[in-house]
Amino acid sequence: MTTMVWAFMALVAGAGAGTYIGKKIQQKQVETQFGSVEQEKERRRAAADQEAEQIKAQAQQVLAEAEQKRSEAQAVLEEAESTRTRTTDLENQAKEALRLIEESAQTKYTERLKEAEIEIQRKTLERQDALEKEEKRRLEAVMQSEARLVKKEELLDKRSESLDAKENEIKTVEANIRKAVKSTKKRIKQSEEMLEEAQHRLEEVSGMSAEDAKNMLIESMTNDAKLEAARIARQIEDDATAEAEKRAKMILGVAMQRFAGDYVVERCVRTINLPSDEVKGRIIGREGRNIRSIEAATGVDLIVDDTPETVVISAFDPIRREVAAQTLKRLIADGRIHPGRIEETVAKVKQEIDERIHEAGDQAFFELGIQNVDPEVITMIGRLKYRTSYGQNIWRHCIEAGWLCGIMAAELGLDVKLARRVGLLHDIGKAMDHEQDGSHALIGADFLKKHGESALVVNAVAAHHAEVEPESIYAHLAMAADALSGARPGARREILETYIKRLEDIEKISLSFEGVEKCYAIQAGREIRVLVEPSIINDEQASVISRDIARRIEQELTYPGRIKVCVIRETRAVETAR
Repeated sequence: MTTMVWAFMALVAGAGAGTYIGKKIQQKQVETQFGSVEQEKERRRAAADQEAEQIKAQAQQVLAEAEQKRSEAQAVLEEAESTRTRTTDLENQAKEALRLIEESAQTKYTERLKEAEIEIQRKTLERQDALEKEEKRRLEAVMQSEARLVKKEELLDKRSESLDAKENEIKTVEANIRKAVKSTKKRIKQSEEMLEEAQHRLEEVSGMSAEDAKNMLIESMTNDAKLEAARIARQIEDDATAEAEKRAKMILGVAMQRFAGDYVVERCVRTINLPSDEVKGRIIGREGRNIRSIEAATGVDLIVDDTPETVVISAFDPIRREVAAQTLKRLIADGRIHPGRIEETVAKVKQEIDERIHEAGDQAFFELGIQNVDPEVITMIGRLKYRTSYGQNIWRHCIEAGWLCGIMAAELGLDVKLARRVGLLHDIGKAMDHEQDGSHALIGADFLKKHGESALVVNAVAAHHAEVEPESIYAHLAMAADALSGARPGARREILETYIKRLEDIEKISLSFEGVEKCYAIQAGREIRVLVEPSIINDEQASVISRDIARRIEQELTYPGRIKVCVIRETRAVETAR
């Protein structure tokens, strides 16, 4: 502030030459500046006072906190003193307790030591008693053993005396036996001499030697035995055939009565839905005349039971079932159901079914590109559309076999059309009805022979199940195609796992025989090729093995049809020219 005053005075002195107004103005400015300085001074003084008050308040707060800390420290000191006092008391108490515990432990240790000594003495006495008892028992056992030994020695002495007596008796008996043997040998010698003399006399009387007589007797007995064996075998065979036929009929009857699976229902039964239950009465007719007319005209059985709005057609022949089903559907749609209308409808449906059969046959031959076929053969192939085997449609199976035969023939460079013809016609015998006896392969071959098919085709059809000897490669193609189409998974009602398991079981049985080197199940398990080691198995043993394998398969496996066992024994002589 002093500096500002001196500056002001210098300014006034230096401005003496100014005017009065200038002095006034300068004076006013100085006063204003001086006033602002005073204001600044006052403001700073107020701020310093405020700051001093804050510092004072903070100092008082610090003093208060210091006083509080001092009080807390005093309390802590007092508590520490109290804790030290308690600790001293606890130490004294612990020392006293330790002393008491030591005295008590010493007392208990002394007491337990005394008890242990007493227990040891007691157990020692008991052990001594036990040892004395054991010693007495052993002594008694030894005495008993000695007594038994004495008895045994006495028995052995007696037995020895007895054996000596028996030995003397045996020597006497042996001497008697020797005398008897000598006497018997003399008698046998005399008998042989008498027999030889009698034989010479007999030869002189009969004019025949003993060897010739023996051979004649053996031959006579052999012939009689053969005749008797043949007679017994024929009788057994006749009885077995009659019994087998009887049992087969009984088994079939029981099986048909008890088996109610989906396969039977699916293959022998056809269900027709009716618009209402009123139609059932019209189908039955007055006193059942309509239903009898339908059954007589179609050859099926109609089952009309309590099942609502349903009629069941039952028959083994699928064509008859189809005719009956179509007839019923048309009669129900027409509404006129009486014997005359039934016969008319059945005749019309049969004609249409025959046309469908012929169309199916034409379609099969057209698909395979086969020409120049007898119409009866075409009809029979068409009938296969309504036939099944193990759930597989035979018509489709024959077409598949035809294509397979053609493909294999093309690969081998053979006549493709002829191969397709063989494949298509191989199962035609399955279209024949039950009135013709024999297997379907032979029936089909006879049918084709009557209707102008070549001898090559006839032989291939007859031999596709190895019932006759194949005469061409086309027969083998038919076998392969039949097996491929029938054995593929899904073609027939047989689970793939079951099919593979049967083939594995067949091969396992064959390989279980000694001397078998390899085994192959071919033709979908219908034939087994068994290769044997020629160094171990000869020709006679090969025949025995084939029979044994067949018997084992019959006993252990269940399979459809027949299985052919073919045992092959091969000897190879190999030499190298150098």
